[in-house]
Amino acid sequence: MERTNQLNQLVGFFYLNGQITRAFHGRMAMNFILEMIIMANRNQLLTLITGADKGIGFETATKLGEAGQHVLLGARNAEKGQRAVDRLRSQGFVVDLVVVDVTDKQGIDQAATKIDDEFGHLDILINNAGIALDNHEKASKLSTAIMRKEFDVNFFGLIDVIQAFLPLLQKAKSAKIINLSSNMGSLGLATDPQSQFYNVNSLGYQASKAAVNFATICFAKELAGTNVTVNSVNPGWTATGFGGRNLNEPTPAGMQTPAEGAEQIVKLATDSKNVMTGTFTESGGTLPW
Repeated sequence: MERTNQLNQLVGFFYLNGQITRAFHGRMAMNFILEMIIMANRNQLLTLITGADKGIGFETATKLGEAGQHVLLGARNAEKGQRAVDRLRSQGFVVDLVVVDVTDKQGIDQAATKIDDEFGHLDILINNAGIALDNHEKASKLSTAIMRKEFDVNFFGLIDVIQAFLPLLQKAKSAKIINLSSNMGSLGLATDPQSQFYNVNSLGYQASKAAVNFATICFAKELAGTNVTVNSVNPGWTATGFGGRNLNEPTPAGMQTPAEGAEQIVKLATDSKNVMTGTFTESGGTLPW
């Protein structure tokens, strides 16, 4: 648990005219401050974001840190993940690193056990990790090996993460599962001649995201009436390495910034009512399945 920034804030609270207030001194002051930190942490929403060391995941972590949530930053690479955590901590956010590869079920289970041991629950799970490997190849030519890799991360990895962390979510008072999908996975848009996606042909990626949407539907049905809601979100075409651009180049016209891509995710994650479930939305509204 990251306590340095909270400790500094509380010490500053009791700092008057250059001196620690006389009402608190020595061990008594430290014990009081630590109790305050523990109480504050209990009231913070605990949020795990997979693939959060860059792009939309990192921007989501930033916005949720600003909103006062305790972010568990999921990253496959420990070094890159720690750099991301350090950047967020430097802004005063409460962030911890969770090293997790969504294609490694044993590692996922170990991460869930560690979080259960340390925190005893999880409030929000954001399945952000994803890949796109097919580049508009014809369906008749696309390698099934490439499609399997996409499904391993985008779909099977997501399922493994949900199944591992669902018991922790069920321990929370009110919990959320937010699955990152894509408008490219919408069957309604793909079959609509008036849609911009009608002529898009990325079988592996599109099919994996359509599968994510069906997972959202199935889990939402299973968990209906419980403390856990499940929704799909389309972040849109966003200026990240995942979105197929050089990060050193200016954002092209028509592409969103990572902050814009994170908008609907953050909206759902900070919704105190938490009643919407089984939906597929973006910042502009509801999308067809």
